[in-house]
Amino acid sequence: MSSIKPRKLLIKHILRKIFLEDWGMKLIALVITLGLWFGVTGLSTPTTKRFTVPLVPNISNSAEITSALIQDVDIIISGDKRKIDQINRADLSATLDLTDVAPGDRVVSLSPDNVSVPLPQGIKLIEVQPGRIAVKLEAVGEKEIEVQAAVEGTPAKGLEVYNTSVLPPRIGVRGPESFLETLDFVETDKIDISGQEGDFTARQIPVRVSNPKAAVLNTVVDVFFRIGEKRVERPFKVPVMNDSKEASFMVYGPKTMLQKTRPDEIKVEMVLGERGEEEPQVTLPSNLRDSSQIRSIKLTSKPTKP
Repeated sequence: MSSIKPRKLLIKHILRKIFLEDWGMKLIALVITLGLWFGVTGLSTPTTKRFTVPLVPNISNSAEITSALIQDVDIIISGDKRKIDQINRADLSATLDLTDVAPGDRVVSLSPDNVSVPLPQGIKLIEVQPGRIAVKLEAVGEKEIEVQAAVEGTPAKGLEVYNTSVLPPRIGVRGPESFLETLDFVETDKIDISGQEGDFTARQIPVRVSNPKAAVLNTVVDVFFRIGEKRVERPFKVPVMNDSKEASFMVYGPKTMLQKTRPDEIKVEMVLGERGEEEPQVTLPSNLRDSSQIRSIKLTSKPTKP
């Protein structure tokens, strides 16, 4: 019996300590604890909100969107009201995953399954509007295309451009296959040749394509211009070698050189053409070969001597 009484007194003392002593401090601590708990959980009000955000398609490297795509979509999000109120609309965009969509005319559903939006932790995307959109995807290919020089202006007085050479002459273009099928050549930026007095090379000239969905793989080229005296036409009549005919033709070339050229400096002979038939071949003096052209050649019988 003597041991039971001290035990009861101890329990009574502990209960008094817990429930009766310093109750004011304990009450304050309880209020602070409840306040913190409600601040984290109980006072955060779940809510939903709608935002209009840009739609950003994500496609594979082997495809391209070739139809007009809507620019914006409406998203509806849900979560803590305080976090939602802190969201800046300018920081949001909706990324549509099209990486597994096959090329062709498609109708694609928009939902949280294939649309992602960068949201704070605890905020969920619950709906995207519109729920469906039309998309045309095309396979992307590559093709080697001829490069042509775009020119403006004219050389110095009395001169003309004989020819231009682009290096490299062909470049790769990547884009939708339907566009590549219709593309025969691409052009350089305009090259001003005003006042040029002789041969020159324009270096590192940009090359572009008109279709924004396509791109050139070599973005610059060099263009060589051959410039010389303006050309004129001069008629010649030359006997065909080892034949009873003579050839009448026009030579289009630099005026000064043509005026100094004698008919006996020009050689005409019959050769086999691509069709296996004989045809006249005119060989000009070396100083005319790179700058002149043979035009309207005609064969006639040599006049008989009286």
